[in-house]
Amino acid sequence: MDSLFQYSGIIASIWIVVGIYVASLFYPNFSHSKQFCSELGAFGSPTQKLSPLVNNYPLGALFVFFGYHLISNFSDHLPTVIIGIMVIIHGLCTWVCGYFPMDADPYTKEPTRSCLIHSWSGMLMLLSFIIAPTIVIFSSYYSLPIRLVSLICIIGCSYFAYRLNVAFKAKTVPGIHQRLSYGFQILWLFVYSFFVVA
Repeated sequence: MDSLFQYSGIIASIWIVVGIYVASLFYPNFSHSKQFCSELGAFGSPTQKLSPLVNNYPLGALFVFFGYHLISNFSDHLPTVIIGIMVIIHGLCTWVCGYFPMDADPYTKEPTRSCLIHSWSGMLMLLSFIIAPTIVIFSSYYSLPIRLVSLICIIGCSYFAYRLNVAFKAKTVPGIHQRLSYGFQILWLFVYSFFVVA
């Protein structure tokens, strides 16, 4: 069990890529460039039940496991403990996003309560993985390479989050920018997890 907790950050980083791809195979004509990842679990989608089972619930558990690992194994280092808390928050919000689906139409003028909860949880997920690498950047405990990677990932995530907003308003290819924005957060988790395991 200890090994699972230790490597859960690395596992989650790989799982999310594979899980989204697998779920999309059961969604006819799903567009990774035009549609959000959450549309796989949206109300009325062909994968509404499947997507949370493949993605949100196991991923949430992996995030919580890794966060617990950080808190329990680095309890004497407050910055790492806070990072662990951020990872756990990310995991809990991943569960919430799976339990409360978004609306089928992301452009709806009057989103349902479930969609609002989903959106706010998604915002907390974004913030948690911006706060965590920011802590790494400003903590002398970490080596220069991991601090530089954290900075690059924050810049990449922020840039593509901005591009996502532009693409969403223009109704072009928000899916690409969402995946790139979150991709930088997952890249950070992957590299940081290796740093912690090493």
